Amino acid sequence: MSGMQMDLNARAAADAGCSLTGRADVRLDTSLELLLERAPPEPMARVLATAVATAGSTYCKAGARMLIMADGSYVGLLSGGCLEADLKLHAQEVIASGIARAIEYDMRGPDDILFGIGAGCEGAMRVLLEPAHAATPAAAALAAAGRTTHGGMPTFLVAVHESTQMPLGTYSSASLPPALLTAAKQTLADAFSREIRVDRGDDRLRAFVQFLPPPPHLLVCGAGPDAQPVVTAARNMGWRVSVVDHRPAYADARRFPGARVVCADARSLRAAVDLELCHAAVVMSHHLHSDMAYLRELSSAGAPGYVGLLGPGARRQRIAQELGAATEGLRNRLRGPVGIDIGALTSEAIALAIVAQVHAWLAGRS
Repeated sequence: MSGMQMDLNARAAADAGCSLTGRADVRLDTSLELLLERAPPEPMARVLATAVATAGSTYCKAGARMLIMADGSYVGLLSGGCLEADLKLHAQEVIASGIARAIEYDMRGPDDILFGIGAGCEGAMRVLLEPAHAATPAAAALAAAGRTTHGGMPTFLVAVHESTQMPLGTYSSASLPPALLTAAKQTLADAFSREIRVDRGDDRLRAFVQFLPPPPHLLVCGAGPDAQPVVTAARNMGWRVSVVDHRPAYADARRFPGARVVCADARSLRAAVDLELCHAAVVMSHHLHSDMAYLRELSSAGAPGYVGLLGPGARRQRIAQELGAATEGLRNRLRGPVGIDIGALTSEAIALAIVAQVHAWLAGRS
């Protein structure tokens, strides 16, 4: 493939995939992380299904992934259940043959006559299906990408879904030919996904090069009982979560599965956590002086861009008075009371309101 001329025209954000949000440094489509966390243990055969191109109204966009197991179970979704039954049939054929394939669904016609699905979604989707057990290139590529994004760094994945020169499948940098690797590195430098098309006589290639910034990193300052549902809600979406508290009985990793838990004084927050790598922070220690110390640290750091404070408006006003000039460093960053007003009465509902507001902010919603 060396020396080939490639069409590297960037696609609009709406076509580039769910990975693009209102913030270029974060990815809200966490299907990659959720697959890696929730995939059943080997040795069950499995197929990776990746949406590589979409048009019109679809449940998700290019870059979304799901795993389909040999027993018919699956992790993740590419539609709201409209396509999954048909995808499972194709997945069984991929498992039997060991050969990747791309299939297309066009639901823009009346009653989806062509496919008989009758979803009424008025959209089209191209899906790459490939073997994804432990010894496959797909499994290696996903694992490598997951390690990078978990460390807070961006990376890319290349899904080749049509080619006369190389096997179809998902690739990372370790297994790409030079021309595709150059295009992928350019995608990483430009920080957006793109489609590559090559059409030169008998040489044809279509590949979706996905830019993968890290998933959201939520910092929870305070590890009381009501912090647990906040962490659970964030972790259920594949977010990275750090929890800090000065009380050893609360700063117990067993209470926050999947999160990084740090026992540290609130006044040393900047030393305990790299705040530049956090996308949002929620201050909820229920201890007035600790909350003020957390806010001073967050004010001095100038990061992250979202800071939520639990508690009523009167408490926020008191804290602001105590902080004095330090409040200036929180201007346009502090939300208090934190969360969307949904009339929440339980800790679980409050957690939903908090995480929903963070999600909206990350997505660039008002």
